[in-house]
Amino acid sequence: MPDFQNPADYRYAKDLLQESALEANAFLALKRAAERADGKIPSKIRELISVAVALSLQCPYCIDVHTKAAKAAGATAEEMAETVFITAAIQAGAAVGHGQMVMRMYNQAPSPAAPSEAESDAA
Repeated sequence: MPDFQNPADYRYAKDLLQESALEANAFLALKRAAERADGKIPSKIRELISVAVALSLQCPYCIDVHTKAAKAAGATAEEMAETVFITAAIQAGAAVGHGQMVMRMYNQAPSPAAPSEAESDAA
């Protein structure tokens, strides 16, 4: 399915919003609040954060929209590249953090029963 994710899908946004107006309006209100220009976090930084989240979620539509918005807000290519690698480092760190849970769970898991002498002799 080569066109599974396709930029032409943007044309369905109106349909999606109309089919679930209550939820759509709540989402759009949250989006407007998060993307407002009068907050303590400047627009460029908000968009760089949005790019990082989009990369983490691996959402091509979000990556597209927020990359363009970050550039329009004044982000440089260097800032975009740093954002990519900061995101990668945080994701790798999260894997290591979860790896600590793996080690704890491994240590807490019951050990397999030792084979009996008969089983050892048969092997």
